[in-house]
Amino acid sequence: MTQLDWIYLGIIFGLLLLSALFSCSETALTAVSRPFMHQLEQDGSRRARIVNRLVARTDSFIGSLLLGNNLVNILASALATSVLIGLFGEAGVAYATGVMTVIVVVFGEALPKTYAITHADRASLFLGPFVRAVVILLSPIQRVMQALVWALLNIMGVRHSKHDIEKAMTELRGAIEIHTEGSEEVKHERAMLKSILELADVEVGEIMTHRKSAYTVDLGQPTQTIVEQVLASPYTRIPLWKGNSDNIVGVLHAKDMLRALNQQRGDASGLDLEKLSSTPWFVPDATSLLDQLQAFRDRHEHFALVVDEYGALMGVVTLEDIIEEIVGDIADEHDVAVAGVRVQADGSFIANGQVTLRDLNREFEWRLPDDQASTLAGLILFESRRIPEAGQVFRFHGFRFEILRRHKNQIALVRVTPPKLEA
Repeated sequence: MTQLDWIYLGIIFGLLLLSALFSCSETALTAVSRPFMHQLEQDGSRRARIVNRLVARTDSFIGSLLLGNNLVNILASALATSVLIGLFGEAGVAYATGVMTVIVVVFGEALPKTYAITHADRASLFLGPFVRAVVILLSPIQRVMQALVWALLNIMGVRHSKHDIEKAMTELRGAIEIHTEGSEEVKHERAMLKSILELADVEVGEIMTHRKSAYTVDLGQPTQTIVEQVLASPYTRIPLWKGNSDNIVGVLHAKDMLRALNQQRGDASGLDLEKLSSTPWFVPDATSLLDQLQAFRDRHEHFALVVDEYGALMGVVTLEDIIEEIVGDIADEHDVAVAGVRVQADGSFIANGQVTLRDLNREFEWRLPDDQASTLAGLILFESRRIPEAGQVFRFHGFRFEILRRHKNQIALVRVTPPKLEA
């Protein structure tokens, strides 16, 4: 071997070391703990600050590292081929290919990446300044190459989305869904996180109290009768109507009525309840929970009346309804006990037809679709395309639904058998 060959071998060794650093840096920075680095930066760590700046621009540092890694690997292979051709002639090409493949895969890829994935935080702190220098040096070339790549993709009809929020939300939902095991507390926290992400996808029409179950009062009755009905109600905000139940003229707050009643020394005859009531606030049934929550905050109100596209009253929605969608049911001493779901000894469930699909999915971690119907009865009607008779059985989405009771045209009671019992 000549002196030049030894120089080439020294250069090859240096290039392979750079290749290992590139591979280690890429893996470490993509696996680094962001909360840990954030805390270190808050504590004054300059290296953690460098890491956080790099991680904030993932596309930039990954592109630069890939470019640098390919450059050194190709250059090392070319130099090794030159040396081995000089030693073994044409056979040196095959020797160089085999030797460099093993060396690059083992020492340039597998070994550094294995270390980086198991010591991501330590490696990131150590290699952060190195990666920053590489990004500064190679980012101009990387940007030109990236622009060229996307230009070619655009010619082929592939469009690039820089702000793919939907993909990010899907990935976040998937990350939450992965944690399927754990205590009841963990399951409850997972349900809360999923509900928060779904606020923009759920409409108030899916969680409202239907007008049939809403507590309203006829303003045409004697004042004393209205006062007694308001006091007997478990709710603090009561919609008042005139003529017919669709004609809501105000929302009476029980506290306002009691304050006025106290000023009248208990004499209800002098009260003007319509003046005491606030102007009703109507919202479309298609309003998302996220928008409605923001509207409640902006208007400093807790109660709204839901109407459909024709302006007909559909029900009522409250701030508590939306909060319960996130944290689960909030029961207080004035809540009314309603028929919900009862677990049977055989593992099936007896459910009220008006129980919402979201409540069932949340409580039992089912996956009943709620895009076409919001209640259990609504789902059965949608899937069966008929008004079923008591005793009829339907099977869809892996579940068995047996109609136990029907009141007029309304499904009142259903036995639901989950897929695991049907199998």
